[in-house]
Amino acid sequence: MAWNEPGGGNKDPWSGKSGGGGESGPPDLDEVVRKLQEKLGGLFGGNRPGGNKSGGGGGGFNLPTGNLGKPAVAIVLGAVLLVWLATGTYIIAPAERGVVLRFGKYVDTTDPGLNWHIPYPIESVEKVNVDEVSSFSHQAAMLTKDENIVDVELTVQSRIQDAAQFLFQDQNPEGTLKDATETVVRKTIGGSKLDFILTEGRGAIAITIQERVQELMNLYKTGLLVTSINMQPAKPPDQVKEAFDDAIKAREDKERSENQAETYSNQVLPQARGEAARIIADAKAYRDKVVAESEGEAARFSAVLAEYKKAPEVTRERLYLDTMEKVLSGTNKIVLDTQEGSNSMMYLPLDQLVRQRQTVAEPQQPLIVSPVETEARPGTARPVDRDRRARQ
Repeated sequence: MAWNEPGGGNKDPWSGKSGGGGESGPPDLDEVVRKLQEKLGGLFGGNRPGGNKSGGGGGGFNLPTGNLGKPAVAIVLGAVLLVWLATGTYIIAPAERGVVLRFGKYVDTTDPGLNWHIPYPIESVEKVNVDEVSSFSHQAAMLTKDENIVDVELTVQSRIQDAAQFLFQDQNPEGTLKDATETVVRKTIGGSKLDFILTEGRGAIAITIQERVQELMNLYKTGLLVTSINMQPAKPPDQVKEAFDDAIKAREDKERSENQAETYSNQVLPQARGEAARIIADAKAYRDKVVAESEGEAARFSAVLAEYKKAPEVTRERLYLDTMEKVLSGTNKIVLDTQEGSNSMMYLPLDQLVRQRQTVAEPQQPLIVSPVETEARPGTARPVDRDRRARQ
């Protein structure tokens, strides 16, 4: 019968004896060890004495000599030691880190897998989930650099980076993160203008806030890593929202006008550049033409000079005639040169003169009569002998 089983009479759960009014107390330790030795002695081949009855009525096994008692105790103690050491084995999940404490003092941080530590009460292990992401929202009305009020709302996400620092360096890491976020947000928004916050500066401000908050977390050794900060579009207070909407529309109109002007500039500038390039090319061609003509004239003059040095009179006469031909080629007058006392009759090509007046665009060759020439060129006047006409 169990010692706590209800029934009449006092029963000793250790010795099996009962007594009516006998003294009850704790079991005898020597008796317990003796019974354990008897059982172990039977397992290791001890003699079974006869006629020895225990108080419970069952036959026991006693060690025959004292030499086998010490190894049995050593085995028992070794088994107990192995079981105690086995309790120091533990497994860390992939998302966890194990923080080993020796008499309450931090010793080491273990990685995922099968690990071992000195069993309790010498060392203990606290498992920390480092992959769990925690988040919180922060919303407040703040003053900008240009003395405007803006409502800012953002969400901060973080996880544990260093398990030991998270447990022992800061008493309240989450509260420190919230306080640091509020401080950094006010500092960043207070150093930015409202237009920058409302338009293109939202992404840059979120990155700046994340970097500054992480610097504070590292400074305070909270063991937290700020993974992301999502900043919602900032908005002005409701009292001045209409005025800000008008300002935003005006800004959009400005950007649209600038885009149209840039488009027109992109269309006109290539044409202007092409026209300028064409003019420059024409000017270079004209320059090359003038230079070439000048060089040709200079070369021709040098050739004439060489001939003039050889025969000055002939060259002078030829130059005079060529010059007069060029000068008189554009006039419709006829120049007659006759000798004194000459009775020659001049033949004037009147039909050619009339045709020359009608076709001004094509000037006729000048009519020059020289007394030296005996045969005039076609279309020019030539002298006629008066005696010959009289004979005819």
